[in-house]
Amino acid sequence: MVTNVATALIGIGDMWIVGRLGDPAAQGAVDVGARLFAVLFTVMNFLKTGTTGLVAQEGTRAGREAQVSVLMRGITVGFAIAVMLLIAKPVIQPLFLSLLGAEDAVLGAARTYADIRYWSAPGVMLNLALIGFLVGRRQMAAVLVFEVAYNALNVGLGLWLVLEMDMGIAGIGWSSFIAEYVKLAAVMLFVFRGDVTGHLLKVLAKGSFLRWQSLQPFLSVNRDLFLRTLVLMIALAALTRLSAERGAVVLAANGIIYQLFVFTALLLDGFENAAQVLNGERYGARDRHGFVQYIGALLVRGIAVAAVVAAAFYALAGPILTSFAATPGVARAAQESAVWLVLIPFAGVAGFIFDGVFVGASWTRALLGTMLGAALIYAAMLWLTWPMGNQGLWLSFTAFLIARAVLQALWLPRLIRTSMA
Repeated sequence: MVTNVATALIGIGDMWIVGRLGDPAAQGAVDVGARLFAVLFTVMNFLKTGTTGLVAQEGTRAGREAQVSVLMRGITVGFAIAVMLLIAKPVIQPLFLSLLGAEDAVLGAARTYADIRYWSAPGVMLNLALIGFLVGRRQMAAVLVFEVAYNALNVGLGLWLVLEMDMGIAGIGWSSFIAEYVKLAAVMLFVFRGDVTGHLLKVLAKGSFLRWQSLQPFLSVNRDLFLRTLVLMIALAALTRLSAERGAVVLAANGIIYQLFVFTALLLDGFENAAQVLNGERYGARDRHGFVQYIGALLVRGIAVAAVVAAAFYALAGPILTSFAATPGVARAAQESAVWLVLIPFAGVAGFIFDGVFVGASWTRALLGTMLGAALIYAAMLWLTWPMGNQGLWLSFTAFLIARAVLQALWLPRLIRTSMA
């Protein structure tokens, strides 16, 4: 949980720093740019989650050499994806900025930010596989150190480049770019040492990690996770697009609410990470009783933490939103939607935990199915609540989170019964 909170700081830090410029268009541009990379980079998060679940399963099923094989498949696939993203940059970047509704001053600032940060793609892809490997091996203390250091460096560089060097929104892009590659160098030095080096040499000598028979399960799991995450990112992009249609002030206000949602989601995703590892290990050992016990324990603890987060937002939403807003108008618009910060933790927590359970057991096809079902409900809600304005937008998004959890809960007993008989 602490590690995920550190991860959330990058978007929150960027939004706070650009807020010091006093320009709603610039603040809206950072939100648009962040969503662009949420679609491009976060949609590739399957490299982390897929690696985590498979590494955890191999830990109880085949041993450490098999875990290193999973890592090498993740690195190979991640590097290939990064190359394709860079080749497609001239098409993808302007297309996505247009789809996200960026226009006029917002578009110009978003393009400046995106032109720089896009080149961090190789670092992002490789870091996803490496961090997934560490999580699957329960090395969360190391992951925490890397994420805290990465975000501290990113925020520190951002403050210096934007406020001291007067680089404006370009400084935000450069701080993210530099921090990503520093993180990659540090994580690689940590991972490839000790017994991992010995296992790596054996894996490379055999070359089996690149054979189709070995790659197929990895690619199958990650294909479903990719499609599932793509649907999620489209849903989040719709939130930005529909916010942009309501003007720069609403876009900036919703950007602040969204970054606080990301903070909440990443905090509660600590339970998802735990489920990926713990349930993955129990699934690999075919321990049905332990598998079910972990689900119950995680749900109880997750709901308790969601209540604490909701209470904190209920008490502190006003000053938090004001501190992030570029202008009083943005602050007022954000405070009008503050109630959703209280409701969203409860709406999302069960779905986050079930995500981890499904990934840990490699039930990725079912995970994709539940996401598609929830997306259809989300689309219907957006249409039905359009007359409600911005409140209808957040109501629809909250319903989307609830629908995911309900569909997962309905499907889960059948999966346990058929896969762990």
